[in-house]
Parts: sequence; structure tokens; C-alpha cells
Amino acid sequence: MGKDYYKILGIDKGASDADIKKAYRKMAMKYHPDKNKDPSAEAKFKEIAEAYDVLSDPQKKEVFDKYGEEGLKGTGGSPAGNGGGAGPGFHYTFQGDPRDIFAQFMGGDDIINQLFGSMGGGGSSFMGGMGGMPGMSGMGGMGGMGGMNGFTSGGHHQKKKAVQDPPIERELAVSLEELYKGIVKKIKITKKVIQATGATKVESKVLEINVKPGWKEGTKITFHKEGDERPGHIAADIIFVLKQKPHTIYEREGSNIIYKHKITLREALLGTEIHVPLIDGSRERLRLEPIISPQTTRIISGKGMPDPKVQRKGDFVVKFDIQFPKHLSAEARDFVARHF
Repeated sequence: MGKDYYKILGIDKGASDADIKKAYRKMAMKYHPDKNKDPSAEAKFKEIAEAYDVLSDPQKKEVFDKYGEEGLKGTGGSPAGNGGGAGPGFHYTFQGDPRDIFAQFMGGDDIINQLFGSMGGGGSSFMGGMGGMPGMSGMGGMGGMGGMNGFTSGGHHQKKKAVQDPPIERELAVSLEELYKGIVKKIKITKKVIQATGATKVESKVLEINVKPGWKEGTKITFHKEGDERPGHIAADIIFVLKQKPHTIYEREGSNIIYKHKITLREALLGTEIHVPLIDGSRERLRLEPIISPQTTRIISGKGMPDPKVQRKGDFVVKFDIQFPKHLSAEARDFVARHF
């Protein structure tokens, strides 16, 4: 003889939907494993969830009322008073999580925490100046929970396909020197994690980002499924996008570094010797022959940014900012007029 779901919930066969919900709440509260430490409570709690899953769904309830548990599950069975037969084409198997059913019936994790003790709280956010990540509120009550173990018209069990939440993007600011040498950045995040009990706990985690030498602004680093967890969803990916900080003396063009050196008009006309500060911290001596114009460049090969694609460094390009005098004496003006 199969299970009597009405007896499990302690109600009569003619019980209304409201009576079924009331009975489920009472029995689930009594046998919830977080509250009831009896070794048999876990199995009883699951049995109560199965009974509610069937009796709260009109289609499953109708089959059960006619054919009993055996007919519902396609294992044989007779309709009461009709002799012989089984549920036509139905094959039900309880595959729900009793804790999830209870949590959603009660209106989400906040209520569960109030009943059985808090498992933690707070919105999900990035620490260390990375800004907040979208929070996630608890699920509302879902009434009869008909979708947990649903039927198709042919009686086959359908499970809703989980959908991944949209990716979360955050900028990661890095200096040009860090992009030149490479660096490991550590970012602390907090996120919601679903526990085995079905409750949600806020946990902290440190993500390590290994910035490789030569990476460019706009490079994306993805941490898969590190966003908030929530029932029926796949956690979002967290994506960091490199953002190069402005530099005081250098500009970057691909794998080349552009540096502009100031010289006087006299130095531009007569030539001079300068010492150029390179990004690796060393200095390069350059002899400038006359004449240096605003379009003149000097290239120091292999002293630019690393290029991961070709396994070599770009060039260090020196340009010149010629400083013109703010005023000329009469004698100087006469000299310029006579010679230029």
C-alpha cells in the first residue's frame, strides 16, 4: 500500500487548499532538521515536502485521489471503488529539495533566518574602492509551489533550465609601470552563497588578478560564476576591465612609449647632450646634433612596452618640446635678422 499524503499532513481527503497549506506549514515547522534534532526528522521533513508537492498541485492531486501513490508514480494501483487501473500516462518522481520548498513557501531566506537563526546578511559589494555589486533580495512566497515538480500533458517531469545572471563589469586602474613590469592585484569581494540548508550566507573572497607585462587598457579578466548565488539562477561572471592611469611624462602608443623632452632654442640650434629617463628606471644618454625641429624624433629601440604577441619590446620614442625665449634684446633681434 502506497503513501497516504493526507495522513502525512494530518488532514482529511476533502481538505481545502488553505487547509493543505496550513497543515504543511505546521508539520514542516515541527520536523525541520534545523529545529528538530531527532535523527528521523530529516526523512520525515522530506516526506512532508513530497506530500505538499503533490496535494498543492491540482493535476497531481487529482491523479493521487483517483489512483493513489502507485498510480501517480506509474507503478500500478487501483482507483478507489473502481477496481484495477493506473494513472493514465503519468510518472511522478519527487525530485525537489525539501529545504528549498520550505524556504520559498515561507517567503525567502530572511524569514528562515528569523525562525532558525541568522546565517548572515548584507548586500554584495566590492571592497577596496571597487564599488558595489548589485544586491539581491529574498524570494517572495510562491503559494502552491506547483512548478517544483511539474508535469507535461504526458506526465513527464520537466525541470526549468537555470539562466545565468548578466555579467558584472568593474574597472581595474593600473599604472603604466605596472603594465610594463606586470603585477598581481588582490581584490576582496563579498557575495551571497546558498548553503546546504537552503539559507543564504554572505561570504568574503579575495580574487587574484595576474596582470601580465604588456597588457593594454581594455583587457578583460573574467572570474566565472563569482557573483551572488540565488535559487534557479547561475551566478554572474565578474569581469575586470583594465584602465590605464594617466602618466605624468609618458604616453603609450601600442607597444611604444612616447616621451617629450624640453630643450631650449639654443640647444635646438646648436645641439646638446641630454639624459632621457626610461620607464624601467634607467637613463639613456643621447647626443643631439644641430638642428632639432619640433618634428624631430629620436628612437631608442627595444626600450618600450613588452609585446606579448611577438615576445619583444617596442620602442622608446623621444620627441622635443622646444622652449622659445619670451623676449629678445635689440642686439639679439638684429643678429637673427641678419642671419635668418
